[in-house]
Amino acid sequence: MAEKISDNGGLEEQPWLYEISPKGKALSFNFDEIWRYRDLLLLFVKRDIVTYYKQTILGPLWFLIQPLITSVVQFVIFNQIAQIESDGINYFLFALAGNTLWFYFSDCFKSTSDTFKTNQNIFGKVYFPRVIVPMSVTLSNLLKFGIQFLFFLCMIGYFIYLGKAPFPNWEVIFTPVLLFMMALISLGFGMIISSMTTKYRDLSFLVGFGVQLYMYLTPVVYPTSLVVKKLKPYGYENLAYLNPLTSIFEFFKYAFLGSGEFTTFGLVYSFVFSILIFLLGLVVFNKTEKNFIDTV
Repeated sequence: MAEKISDNGGLEEQPWLYEISPKGKALSFNFDEIWRYRDLLLLFVKRDIVTYYKQTILGPLWFLIQPLITSVVQFVIFNQIAQIESDGINYFLFALAGNTLWFYFSDCFKSTSDTFKTNQNIFGKVYFPRVIVPMSVTLSNLLKFGIQFLFFLCMIGYFIYLGKAPFPNWEVIFTPVLLFMMALISLGFGMIISSMTTKYRDLSFLVGFGVQLYMYLTPVVYPTSLVVKKLKPYGYENLAYLNPLTSIFEFFKYAFLGSGEFTTFGLVYSFVFSILIFLLGLVVFNKTEKNFIDTV
């Protein structure tokens, strides 16, 4: 209870307007509180966008250069030299589709996994819902994804004009669902890693390396059908879908390029996995934020 001086000079007890306490439920996602801090959320989103290309010559054009150069290099190495097939799709478009999705996931994951370390000065001085920071990362990266996605659509239109690509399928309407699933997976993994790095700093050095390895476990530069073909003689073809990102990438390529190997079960598995890993990350994140300032 708060106290104030009454008209007669005495002290009167008044209820607190706000109570800041580290205690709370492990599985807590207070939408009302996040909505009250929506202006701060937008401020963090703006900060992330501005600082990304501040004091650069090309600015947002780097968002286009990254997938373009990466896809060209992958085309030369994996298609022209290694002779990796792409299910009859032009390999440049195949690689560009994978990179468009992958960059969104990897950027969200790497930024989220460094939440406590990067924002320790802010967290130690003022209160606000900590989960706003990783949320702002996924939202700010949507701008980058949007630019790269428009470039991808332009490339599809160009190859359709040349007669080297089919028109996208109606399943493209599920693209927001795919992004939502990837956002949850990157948030879940990122919050877990961020919470662990408050005690084990070595993990922060492994994130970049681990993300690179994870890319080669995901059908970015090769089709899942190639993995299934290799595993089928041994009866382990279902292992190709163990990675929750596999069905997401394959469905995306099927929707836009007309070729991809996925199953309904695989998509359901990816959706359930995204929900569960997000909830697990939220539990670990909420538990760590209570005392991370003593260990970070």
